[in-house]
Amino acid sequence: MNTLDEKDIIKKLEIRDIIDISLLQKFQDDFAMAMNCASVTVDRDGTPVTQPSCYTNFCEHFIHSTKTGDDRCAASHKRMGEEAAKSGKPYVGFCHSGLIDFAAPILVEGELIGTVLGGQMLSEEPQEEIFRKTAKEVNVDPDGLINAVHDIGIVKREQIEKAANVLFIVVNALAKNGYNKVKLDMVTNKLSENFSKVSNAVTDLSDSSNNIISSQEQLNNEINEVVIITEQINNILKSIQTIANQTKMLGLNASIEASRVGEVGRGFSVVANEIRKLAENSKETAMGISDLVEKIKNSVDGTVKNSINTLETTKNQSKSVDYVYSNMKDSIDIVEELSKMMEKL
Repeated sequence: MNTLDEKDIIKKLEIRDIIDISLLQKFQDDFAMAMNCASVTVDRDGTPVTQPSCYTNFCEHFIHSTKTGDDRCAASHKRMGEEAAKSGKPYVGFCHSGLIDFAAPILVEGELIGTVLGGQMLSEEPQEEIFRKTAKEVNVDPDGLINAVHDIGIVKREQIEKAANVLFIVVNALAKNGYNKVKLDMVTNKLSENFSKVSNAVTDLSDSSNNIISSQEQLNNEINEVVIITEQINNILKSIQTIANQTKMLGLNASIEASRVGEVGRGFSVVANEIRKLAENSKETAMGISDLVEKIKNSVDGTVKNSINTLETTKNQSKSVDYVYSNMKDSIDIVEELSKMMEKL
């Protein structure tokens, strides 16, 4: 998996892809109860992925009871989330209604994929005029809002900041671990795919080897055929030699017959007939030699063709070996990356 692929993957990641939401919900609930604060987790678009934890009466029954209050809260959460994303660490500040809130960014390789929002807390005694003004702005009962704000516990700002930081560390550890598992799964799949390619290449290599063996066997048969034909040529050459000897003997007899004056015509006639027969036999023999020579030529052509096929098969086999090597090297690189990731888990 190269860097470009990884960046594309991170941009498409959602919180639920790398964190078990039920586990996140339980941790969020326990954290909110222990710190006596509210909390909710939203995705990169600001949509909640968990149920709200420990929302105060102040927020749940007054601020969020009107659309104006809801809209102001959404804008406040967005602003705080953006501040947290810029700094890459938790942001603590006042919300629109005067309470202290915090935003802990959930980051994967520097990319914001969500935010844990929390707070609804006070760090000092509430100033009633501030909250009466808030009540007027969101159109809720001022006295009811004042009573609700006095029910909120007071926590030192330093403790709120430390709590936000703890939340940030834990949730990002979950995110990092989840992302490593996603990468591990992707790398494992690629490893499996590469080994499948290696297996196919090895199969091709085996088939090529079988083709080489078959071609070599055919080549051997062609060579044996050449040997047999050569033997046949030798036999024919012996036959020609015999004919030549007989022709020589007939020539001698013709000379003897020529010395006989009275019989010259008949003798030469006999010799001529015999020589004619031998000539015909010699012609047939020559044709036989021509046919055999053609067979030799065809056999040699077949030998050459098989040699070319063997060479081509060998080249393909070489390519398969190179492909096996390339995929094995890629697999080794993936295994090394897998080993590094396992060390991080």
